[in-house]
Amino acid sequence: MGRRQKLEIKIPEEVIERRIIVIRGKKVMMDRHLAELYGVETGALNRAVKRNPGRFPADFMFRLTQTEFERLRCQFGISNQRGGIRYLPYLFTQEGVAMLSSVLNSERAIQVNVHIMRTFARFREMLSAHKTLKHRIEDMEEKYDRQFRIVFQAIKKLIEPPQKPKKQIGFHT
Repeated sequence: MGRRQKLEIKIPEEVIERRIIVIRGKKVMMDRHLAELYGVETGALNRAVKRNPGRFPADFMFRLTQTEFERLRCQFGISNQRGGIRYLPYLFTQEGVAMLSSVLNSERAIQVNVHIMRTFARFREMLSAHKTLKHRIEDMEEKYDRQFRIVFQAIKKLIEPPQKPKKQIGFHT
């Protein structure tokens, strides 16, 4: 009998990045997206979570409200596949995703989690670098006189994320 060869799973970072969303001020991933990455059914993933409730406190996982789900559906174009969803989706924070690998207990789950954790870490680094740059510019602005104020204001506008105007729903007269 030969030795089992270790399965190597490659998931492009962009695939994971597209599935990380911000809800209630937290970066999270939806249960159905995680199930897809792990190669299991969403129901199987949720059953594994329900069998281990102590591993998933409220800051690791929470369920969407109907209003939040409707907003997501409109924002991301989530379709009602095969007659719609029966249950509101669960969302997992970075810590909840890390806990999933111990609950699912498969080689694929472990490898997928490694990819997801690296993506979350890269997001944190980018956010930290952005804040550091903003503080440096503010320090420089205080240090130099008024002739550079316009330059600093322009730089600040460039590094601030663009704010999208909220679209009004309904008929307009």
